[in-house]
Amino acid sequence: MAHVIAIAGKGGVGKTTLTGLIIQYLGKKGKGPILAVDADANSNLNEVLGVEVEETLGDIREEVARAEMSKDNPIPPGVSKADYMEFKFDDALIEDDDYDLLVMGRTQGKGCYCFVNGLLQAQLQRLEKNYPYIIVDNEAGMEHISRGVLPNMEVAILVSDCSRRGVQAVGRIAQLIKECDMHPKKVGLIINRAPNGVLNEGTKAEIEKQGLTLLGVVPQDETVYEFDCDGTPIVDLPEDSPVRKAVVEIIDNLGI
Repeated sequence: MAHVIAIAGKGGVGKTTLTGLIIQYLGKKGKGPILAVDADANSNLNEVLGVEVEETLGDIREEVARAEMSKDNPIPPGVSKADYMEFKFDDALIEDDDYDLLVMGRTQGKGCYCFVNGLLQAQLQRLEKNYPYIIVDNEAGMEHISRGVLPNMEVAILVSDCSRRGVQAVGRIAQLIKECDMHPKKVGLIINRAPNGVLNEGTKAEIEKQGLTLLGVVPQDETVYEFDCDGTPIVDLPEDSPVRKAVVEIIDNLGI
């Protein structure tokens, strides 16, 4: 079974940046092939990794769910919804040297999607056997995992900025993990964008209050901001980048 690592946190804290660097580092360590899943509604993991996305699983789910009501049914005669979805699913898989990327996307239409969600779950279960690691970039609520669409996670990495509100937000996510009976083996917190890589006493106190295990602190780095503004993939950060070094240390300490 694949080792499933889920990264979550409220929007704007840089979790997708860290997810991309984690994927890249595990690939370099020979842990691949890795299945990278962008399960955030604000899908941009592909930009961090520097790859193009032509179709999301949400697009496919929408197409299959609406096929029978469409005047021009895209599913060929004699082909089942399950077979068609499997074909489209494989086509949506973005392949790179060390990882493959799936972008979940979001369904926009109205109506019941229970059947196609079940097909999606089945296709993911089929695929997961091919990967030793699955890395999931989640939105805060981790909807796809809590609903059973994605495999159960082994490690939950929560990401916050160094504000009290950010730490409180991941504290609520940690509570959600317990309430949904997800039972990961490890749950820990990364504080991102800390000035000079140092936490103040107020942030430390809030981490303790929320009962969170601190995995590490990633410093603020203007190079990340510049890369983002220029449209340069974050995974192209130099090897001596303080952000990259911090991520490597955290993952090594986790023993992933």
